[in-house]
Amino acid sequence: MKITRPDLVILRALLDAGDGFVSGNDLAQEIGVSRVAVWQHMEKLRDQGFTFEAVRSRGYQLTAKPSTLNALLIEARLTAATPCSIVTLDTVDSTNDEAMRRVGQGAATPLVVIAGEQTKGRGRLGRQWLSSPNGNLYITFATRPEVAPERLATITPWIGVNLCSLFASYCRIDPQIKWPNDILVDGRKAGGILTEARIDADRIRDLVIGCGLNLRAPAGGWTGELAARAVALGEVAASPIDINHFASAVISRVLTACQVFQDNLHTTELAKLWQRFDALRDRDITLLHRREEVTGRAVGIDPDGSLILRRPDGTRGRFRAGAVTISKR
Repeated sequence: MKITRPDLVILRALLDAGDGFVSGNDLAQEIGVSRVAVWQHMEKLRDQGFTFEAVRSRGYQLTAKPSTLNALLIEARLTAATPCSIVTLDTVDSTNDEAMRRVGQGAATPLVVIAGEQTKGRGRLGRQWLSSPNGNLYITFATRPEVAPERLATITPWIGVNLCSLFASYCRIDPQIKWPNDILVDGRKAGGILTEARIDADRIRDLVIGCGLNLRAPAGGWTGELAARAVALGEVAASPIDINHFASAVISRVLTACQVFQDNLHTTELAKLWQRFDALRDRDITLLHRREEVTGRAVGIDPDGSLILRRPDGTRGRFRAGAVTISKR
């Protein structure tokens, strides 16, 4: 039977071969096409920025890959256990908005929307999220989990700790999560998460999880107050970050985490990972909650994702939303 995605089969075979060669005859037999058709697919890959060496009696060797976002390259690095549709865009108003538009029009989920630039990127509380075309990763995951709305509060911290766990191993760094949605490295912000949903009376119908991740510092370096507040993962990672390989790792981790969340199997792991990556634990903070400032010491989160704050008088409060400032020591 002829394979419907020969370009994907070819690219996966070349990636798996590493520095080795892949026989054109073997590819033709696997896909169910002629050697000439294989060559035609290779030319289409070449048009996308892939380069190859062809050696008689040995086959093809992949010698260079695109350095910019490439949906096929990202998909080729995913396993069959991570089925999803991937859309890459040069520019979009907001990856969250684009994902919500597409699922609203009936697009299949899981859907992943990735952009090189956002013109109207945003964070929590309507704040602007700078999304210049700098080689950063602006990515949104859309799912239809159909779970009870009251469970929604735990999804942002759950995705946050999963990203921290991934960054710790992938970049060999010590990231932290600042409740509820900021990813920090050495106290500076490397990324953020924005979760939005369409909710019916008894279920979450459409859920989008947007992640803005700094991979590269601006060409001229961080300026102004950002110099003390922002950091790029590429600045602190142990080795250079390939945006397509990194994107595939993020997709695999987040979609697995979404499935665990849907199956309601995340509570114990959330508590363990939060304790490991919590940026606020035992820190004196000020929480702006419903226009009121509450001070105290952060002591973790509860099973519902609420921040637990111990006030100076020893009483404890639980807060499901708010903006946190860490007190100076």
